[in-house]
Amino acid sequence: MTIAPDPILRSVIQYRLSSIVEEMGEAMLRTSYSQILNSSRDFSTAICDVSGRLLAQAEHVPVHVGAIPWATRAVRDFFKDEVRAGDVILLNDPYYGGSHLPDVTAFVPVFDRERHLFWTIVRAHQGDIGGATHGGYNPDAVEIWQEGLRIPPLRLYDAGALRADVLEMLVANVRHPRDFRGDLAAMVGAARLGERRMRELFEETGAAVVEAAIEAVLDAAERQTRSIISGWRDGSYRGEAVLDDDGHGSEDIRIVAKVSKRGSDLEVDLTDSDAQVAGFVNSSHANMQSSVVMALAYLLDPEVPKNDGTFRPLKVKARPGSVVWAEGTAPVTLCTSHCANEIVEAVVKALAPACPERAMAGWGRRFRIAIQGEDPRSARGFIWHLFQARPGGGASSAGDGWPSAGEWHSVGGIKFGSIEVAEVRFPLFFRKHEFRAGSGGQGQFRGGAGVDLEVVVETARPALGNTAGDGVRHGACGLFGGKDGLPHDYVLRSKGRPPRTLKTKETGIVIRPGDVIEVHSAGGGGWGPPSRRSATARARDELYGLVSKERRRPSPRLSSARGRGKGSAAQRRKG
Repeated sequence: MTIAPDPILRSVIQYRLSSIVEEMGEAMLRTSYSQILNSSRDFSTAICDVSGRLLAQAEHVPVHVGAIPWATRAVRDFFKDEVRAGDVILLNDPYYGGSHLPDVTAFVPVFDRERHLFWTIVRAHQGDIGGATHGGYNPDAVEIWQEGLRIPPLRLYDAGALRADVLEMLVANVRHPRDFRGDLAAMVGAARLGERRMRELFEETGAAVVEAAIEAVLDAAERQTRSIISGWRDGSYRGEAVLDDDGHGSEDIRIVAKVSKRGSDLEVDLTDSDAQVAGFVNSSHANMQSSVVMALAYLLDPEVPKNDGTFRPLKVKARPGSVVWAEGTAPVTLCTSHCANEIVEAVVKALAPACPERAMAGWGRRFRIAIQGEDPRSARGFIWHLFQARPGGGASSAGDGWPSAGEWHSVGGIKFGSIEVAEVRFPLFFRKHEFRAGSGGQGQFRGGAGVDLEVVVETARPALGNTAGDGVRHGACGLFGGKDGLPHDYVLRSKGRPPRTLKTKETGIVIRPGDVIEVHSAGGGGWGPPSRRSATARARDELYGLVSKERRRPSPRLSSARGRGKGSAAQRRKG
């Protein structure tokens, strides 16, 4: 007998699933240990069915959720029919459906009696995942083993029983075991909470009704998406975005998107993108797929649910061995930022002529710093990740870009957290944190401002820093005559020493007591010709100090590459 839930019940179940994943997120926020999770919220929650279809997600970090279906399928293919109620399975390996090593994913199966129907899932960025450098990012890496601990599909709980030996093996491979244990426990607890809520839903309506309602929800999302795409102009389009470098001598690395739009169908072809490189800007397959899905999501109405049905009109083509789909054992840890941001930007730029009123200008790039040292107040070790000074968001036909909102891959989902809390938790003093005047690209609608930041490192002994990011040469792109946003400019100031420009891909940076990290983060791209900006908007920019007569540019000496002399990607193509 076919069950057909009425529209009201279907809607109730749809929003019930949304409330479950949101509650899972609240549990993560309140129980996790590390600053990355309980302050910056670098985690995501979702529900998938056993085939890996995305059914519901909370509005957390888009690049996480778009990749989760691929990880779910990897778990399914690995364990097949050996999953039991009470199991908890972990995964982070980019070559097993993961995105990058710091993002560990926990899966809890949801059963209706003997039938395995769904997974409740939590993905969370770990503050450290082992490897050659602290903090999860290793710009020196030329193979994945130098980046950290690889976790293929791995059973942490077997029918409800903790496998203590497995847990201890994982904990032994990270630098801050207390935070790792606490964050992993929070992930497991949140995923189990989701599983309990799903079983409660089964008891209220019956599992068969839930299954039928989900099919109707997915079909409705597909219809909504196709209706929107059908209104765009048919044609073949091309967009391109460029990475500064890979940190190992390759510069101006191109991401090329050729997009074909016919009726309500889209095909995104990334095969013309450059070959994979030595450094960690290569993308894993799941991350590439997620990046394309993100780009489409940003062109849809916000009320369209983002689930498997939404993305049925989309087909993705890519070339194994390219920078967007690395093969072998290539490093990929930066990929969730770069080249994810560039994939999104290339696709959005390509489709902008087809749907100009929907396309956003470029968002600023990611440039993070991780500092490892000892807190003199407690004599305990710490690892601090820079989540403050986020870059500006891109402008659109709807208005100016959001200031300090983040990057394409998070679009505000990752927060910079409280400065005061950071000062309590780490030996830091934030001397300045304000919008960077003139950083947003000019246009009819201005790009969001980046941030001017000064933070004093108040350790008693030298600390060690590393960087990971991009965007000190190529700023966020403007659209339709709008100007590009300013790129990043980071400087380390030490008393008695000349200022030192920080590159985006460095390890072994000695940070002395009292040193000041000076950050000028990137702005978002502008939208439309600056000549069309209203006098009222210009006056408001002046009043709020968001424009300057001379926009700050990085100094001529600034280079993000490490100087290995291998030439640009364009030069290598010619060779």
